[in-house]
Amino acid sequence: MGILGHKQITETLEHLKKQKFIPNIAVVLGSGLGDFVQNFKSHQSIPYSEIPNFPQTSVQGHEGTLHLVEWENKKIALLQGRVHAYEGNDLSEVVFPVRVMGAWGVKNLILTNASGGINTQYKPADIVMISDHLNLSGNNPLIGENISELGPRFPDMSDAYSTELRKIILKACKEEGISLQTGVYAGLMGPCYETPAEIKMLRTLGADMVGMSTVSEAIAANHMGIKVIGLSCITNMAAGILNQKLSHEEVKETALKAMQNFSNILMIALKKI
Repeated sequence: MGILGHKQITETLEHLKKQKFIPNIAVVLGSGLGDFVQNFKSHQSIPYSEIPNFPQTSVQGHEGTLHLVEWENKKIALLQGRVHAYEGNDLSEVVFPVRVMGAWGVKNLILTNASGGINTQYKPADIVMISDHLNLSGNNPLIGENISELGPRFPDMSDAYSTELRKIILKACKEEGISLQTGVYAGLMGPCYETPAEIKMLRTLGADMVGMSTVSEAIAANHMGIKVIGLSCITNMAAGILNQKLSHEEVKETALKAMQNFSNILMIALKKI
């Protein structure tokens, strides 16, 4: 599709405003986590293909549908699926939905993903709240001319994943007796899984989990002044930790097994934000 800038954001926003719906919270649902939308009986669904300029998903487990939900006196946009840079997309395409959400009125963004566990205290199906990230993709969605309508040339990233919101959600989960861990997410380009040597390197750098998404979206959201929460579903232990091969099928299957716990935590997050 090519580079998507302020003109395309405006065009898309004009189309979405016809829905007479202004979301204040947006959720990006990662690999295998799209079934979360079933928690809401009533919602309006719009395929990405019907939204001007919206990038089209191509990876299994990423449906490519925008759901608009009213729940607990809140208006929520659920983005069922995302595009990735490893699919051949420009980063302006990867972060385009987030930028549109911010321009539409979203103040709080929840990014979810499936990731590989590096921290040996984790086990498959654990849900981990992202405390910070390592951008090891070799790229950044803010490279190039700054879109001043969206944010400053040099945005602050010292609180990339809102400390305030993390404390609120962690406290609520503890009160409900729900297990929620925290950790640092390493974002790599993909699409191949990491080698055992790369996992050793990532552990040395301080990473607790690794994946191929989320980081660029978090950067774009912070650029726009949107508060971010990140939730990772540990779908497998990373290469070299266990003596087994990694596969996308395993990722999707484990995400489905973790759905109830993931749903409980995400519902708490939506309620408390």
